[in-house]
Amino acid sequence: MTIDDATRTELEAAAFRRLVEHLRARTDVQNIDMMNLAGFCRNCLSNWFKEAADARGIALSKDDSRRAIYGMPYEEWKAKYQTSATPEAAAELKKHHHH
Repeated sequence: MTIDDATRTELEAAAFRRLVEHLRARTDVQNIDMMNLAGFCRNCLSNWFKEAADARGIALSKDDSRRAIYGMPYEEWKAKYQTSATPEAAAELKKHHHH
């Protein structure tokens, strides 16, 4: 099956929007757990979104890129949904991700 570039971009954009919608709905899923299981989280997506804007010369702040992913200011999301990491999750993150 051959898909032209424009159609592929449309499909990729639709899949990305669906992923973002899914993550917004799954506020029970913590970023640290995503990092430990998959090696990326909502913050990674927002950073990738900002990097894509930067590469195209589009002015987008870190706060705006996070709002695009979280659907609200990051600090508001953290206050509403972020829980304290378990010692095990924090140790796992430290073992695998050296940020």
